[in-house]
Amino acid sequence: MKAVKFILIGILFGIILYKSEAASWYRIYEMFQFRSFHMYGMIGTALATAIILVQIIKRKQVKDSNGMPIVFLDKDKSITRYLAGGTIFGLGWALTGACPGPMFALIGSGYWTLGIVLLFAILGTWIYGVLRNKLPH
Repeated sequence: MKAVKFILIGILFGIILYKSEAASWYRIYEMFQFRSFHMYGMIGTALATAIILVQIIKRKQVKDSNGMPIVFLDKDKSITRYLAGGTIFGLGWALTGACPGPMFALIGSGYWTLGIVLLFAILGTWIYGVLRNKLPH
């Protein structure tokens, strides 16, 4: 029954992405050309919401669906991995016009060519898993 709940949340998320035009190639293109605030506004709103929710989770000691406490672990400080990862992610986003969330929404709305993008996103994730121990973390 838990799987149904998560599938419904995913469908709702996809609808919101599509209706808000976050999955629009044109909106993404506008963002990368600094022509419109639309996408930056959505990303900034998501970031502000996440900051607030993380603080609530930390202060109220919220538990997950299994009753276990949600713990945020500190990460090692490193600029190289964030620059390299952000550059690769940004280039992929700019070339395909889709980041991982809207990718599924676009496939669901009938843009079947994004299946190729999804295939390569999965391949890239697999390659990262293979090379993870050799990469600078």
